Amino acid sequence: MPRPIVLFVRIVDAINYRVGRFAMYLLYVLMAILLWSSLSKLSSTPSMWPLEAAQFVMIAYFMLGGPYSMQTGDHVRMDLLYGNWTERRRSWFDAFTVFAVIIFLGVLLYGGIESMMYSIQYNERSPSPWRPYMWPIKAVMNLGVFLMILQSLSIFFKDVAALRGKAI
Repeated sequence: MPRPIVLFVRIVDAINYRVGRFAMYLLYVLMAILLWSSLSKLSSTPSMWPLEAAQFVMIAYFMLGGPYSMQTGDHVRMDLLYGNWTERRRSWFDAFTVFAVIIFLGVLLYGGIESMMYSIQYNERSPSPWRPYMWPIKAVMNLGVFLMILQSLSIFFKDVAALRGKAI
């Protein structure tokens, strides 16, 4: 494989590895928020923000951890046929189907950027009593989709290299 492609794969894998490892710790943040929510219900004035904040943290966990799970092969896959195939056949199939994934993610990113720009332009807020701004979580979602596109390209290049007999 050409050196720029190998460099691209290594950089994308390194970034998604670090972002994914960071995202793992968001579960502790989520647990702390939900614990606070439970404890605040014991007081005379329960907090209004914890459940929505927990949703935002869960979105960040899911969107930032997705590329990492794709990189490590821990995502859900229908193994009815795929599990019995050879590595070469899997690489062919993955190299073909990755284009559908990239097209889907590209459309998702386009819509996400449009939504985020709307949120920024009109200072969109959540309709809840807490009323947080919506653009930060939309930005995190767009970052997650962008990293997923990069990881999909990285996997495509790895599959092509495997088909050529030269693993990256």
